[in-house]
Amino acid sequence: MAKSDSFFIRASAPTNGTTFNQVAIDLGAYVDALGKSVLRIHNIAVQWGSPQDVPAPTANEKGAVVYQLTTQSQGSSVTMVDKSLIASGQLTYAGDATANLVLLEETQDIAPQMWKNGYLVGVEQIYLGVDQGADRIDEVNIVLECTVETLNASAAMALALSQQ
Repeated sequence: MAKSDSFFIRASAPTNGTTFNQVAIDLGAYVDALGKSVLRIHNIAVQWGSPQDVPAPTANEKGAVVYQLTTQSQGSSVTMVDKSLIASGQLTYAGDATANLVLLEETQDIAPQMWKNGYLVGVEQIYLGVDQGADRIDEVNIVLECTVETLNASAAMALALSQQ
C-alpha cells in the first residue's frame, strides 16, 4: 500500500468537571498490524469548548484546561517522557480581582506538526484525555490530519524506537 492522500479524523472528549476524563478513538479502519498498514498523524488542531465557550474565571483565579493524545489508556495526565504521548497542550486563563478575564493563552506542548515526518501510529486505538482545575470548559475537540501507509522496515524500526 502506497501512502494515501491525507484525510481527517475528528474526536471530542467531554470535560468531566474537574477530574481526568478520556475517550477512545478507534483506528481499526486504518491500522492493521498483520496487513502492515499504519497511520501517520501530520497535524492536530484543537478547539477548546464550544465555539463561543470562553472560561469565566472567579476573582483572582488562575487555571488551565489540558488535553493529551496517547497510544495507551491513561488514568491521569502524563508528561513528555511517557512514550505513549502523541500530543498535549493547554488553555491557560486568569481572572483579575473583579473576575474579569485578563489572560487567555493556548500552548501546544508537543504535536506531530513539530516533527519532520509527523507521528507514526501502529495501534488500533488512541486516547484523547482532558482535565481541568475548575469546571470552565465543557469539551475539547480535535481534528487529526492523517495518511495511511505501508509498514516497511524503516517505519517498523521508528515505531519500535519511539513507542512502547
